[in-house]
Amino acid sequence: MRWIAEAARLLRPGGRLVFHTASVLAAMCRPGDSPARRELHRPQREARRPLGGRGVEYHPGHGEWISALAAAGAAIDALHELYAPPGTTDRPYYQIAIARWSRQWPVEDIWIAHRTAT
Repeated sequence: MRWIAEAARLLRPGGRLVFHTASVLAAMCRPGDSPARRELHRPQREARRPLGGRGVEYHPGHGEWISALAAAGAAIDALHELYAPPGTTDRPYYQIAIARWSRQWPVEDIWIAHRTAT
């Protein structure tokens, strides 16, 4: 997660860092490249490991994100765990989770932090 330190370095004191990730819960509930299911398919510690398939996924837990942000001199302003709104339907291009799953559990996270004065 060296990119966090580099992003924080480029920010002026008070500058905001906003980023989006897939939720660690969605990563733990995905059996390989299939959409998330109701069951846990891998332990949280293994969600950090890259998955095979068409790309690489890396999903640290919230505690690890908090530690990385703090080490980079950033203070967390907000964490928004995103759910699909009611009435959402499945989309063929969205492969992390189906709409029904993502209405019940957070499928994505939005982190907002700012660089503290140094």
